[in-house]
Amino acid sequence: MTTPTFSHVGLCVTDITQSLDFYVGGLGFELGQKFEVGAPFHIVMELPDTIQLKSQFIQKDGVQLELLEYAAPETTGPAERRPMNQLGLTHLSVRVGAIEPAIERVLAHGGTVHRHTYVDAGPGGEFIYCTDPDGIRVELMRLNA
Repeated sequence: MTTPTFSHVGLCVTDITQSLDFYVGGLGFELGQKFEVGAPFHIVMELPDTIQLKSQFIQKDGVQLELLEYAAPETTGPAERRPMNQLGLTHLSVRVGAIEPAIERVLAHGGTVHRHTYVDAGPGGEFIYCTDPDGIRVELMRLNA
C-alpha cells in the first residue's frame, strides 16, 4: 500500500465564472482540468442521481482547489463568512508581497475585504481577511520572513 498524498480542497460555489475571476484574476491561481459531472458520482457525493455539476480545478503553489457549481440539485446553505470557531474548514490562506495591492486586486475581482480584521503584527507581518463571492474566508498574509 502506498502512502496517501494530498489531492485537493473542494469548494461549492454559486457561479464558477465569478469564482474564477476572484481566484484566478484576484489571487493568481491557474486553471486546471474541468469536468461535467453526473451519475454515478452521485453515489460518492450522497446526492440524487439527477446530479449535474461543473467542476473546475485551479492551482497555486502546489495546492489545488476544485470549484463545484451545481445545476442540480441546487446549492444549499448561507453564502456568508463562517465563524472561525465553527468546526470544519475555517479559511484558505494566501501569502502576498504587500497587503494593499492584494486588497485592491481582491476588490477588483469580486471579493469583499473585511478591514476590521487587519492586524499589523510588527516583525511578524500583516494579516487581513477577505471573502470570495460565496463568503468563503480567505486570509491575506504578508510575512516578514
